[in-house]
Amino acid sequence: MRKKIYIVFCFCFLCGSLLAQKQKVKNQPYGDQKLYHFGISVGMNFQDLLLTNSGLPAENGEIWYATLPNYSPGFSVGLLGDLFLNPYMNLRFTPMLHFGDKSFEFVDETGQSFPTVIRSNYITTPLDVKIRSLRLNNYRPYLIAGVYAAIDLGRKRDEAVYLKPLDYGLTIGLGCDFYLPIIKVAPELRFTFGLADVIDHERKDLTDNSLRKFSDAISKGTTRMISLTFNFE
Repeated sequence: MRKKIYIVFCFCFLCGSLLAQKQKVKNQPYGDQKLYHFGISVGMNFQDLLLTNSGLPAENGEIWYATLPNYSPGFSVGLLGDLFLNPYMNLRFTPMLHFGDKSFEFVDETGQSFPTVIRSNYITTPLDVKIRSLRLNNYRPYLIAGVYAAIDLGRKRDEAVYLKPLDYGLTIGLGCDFYLPIIKVAPELRFTFGLADVIDHERKDLTDNSLRKFSDAISKGTTRMISLTFNFE
């Protein structure tokens, strides 16, 4: 009996808390019903590559293996366009410019290493579906999922690795809308998964042919990126 009374008491307390929260004044109560709106996004990113090593020996017999041992934070900035579909779904287009780099380290069987940093500045054009939960007072969690295309503007010739300019893949993420009196702010964590092999294996850019062994050491490389942005809408 005591357990039942305790459960009923907790349930009443929870309901009372929810009712008390519903009595708060909502900022921008009709903001989510706009057919479309715009915003800006700023944040940081961590770029990565999922590498598959070929294991092929170079002309001198050396076998090199590539890794990305650490990640450096980069800067992200972009625009946001949002189209209302229904009370729980929106269609979003968020072109972004991501500044960053990738730290490669090549190691051969003798333990000799060759570190190098490849700069990558991507323009990405994600098209996402935003799935929103019920609004609770002045915040509303959501999930996003979609596809993206990207172009790399930071490529340099005569590097150990030369990346192809175009990429595409899938995006998924989560965030939360916070409704302020004038604007809406949303911290968002996004994961992107590239589907294309972005390693240039032909290396027509090379003038120093001794660097070819590093490209030949990689049979495939697909992009990965984690970004934490703040959307102001």
